[in-house]
Amino acid sequence: MRAQFLGKDPESQEGQSPTLFATDRIDRVTYIAQGWKVTDPQALADVGPVPAHETLIEIPEEVLAFYARRYLEEGEAR
Repeated sequence: MRAQFLGKDPESQEGQSPTLFATDRIDRVTYIAQGWKVTDPQALADVGPVPAHETLIEIPEEVLAFYARRYLEEGEAR
């Protein structure tokens, strides 16, 4: 699987860059999100148990805009 850079948080500082990538999987459309690991006890309690092979991340709304832009430019909606 390969990852294509879509964009990073324009407000981020060096070394703190929430980022969104698209993958080239052929079985389904997936994305890789790099963000801040969620450690807030209340947020973790609200979400509930997370399987050991998964993690929770927080990303800014501006990073999600890269997802929308990708499909607006291609003229597609997913």
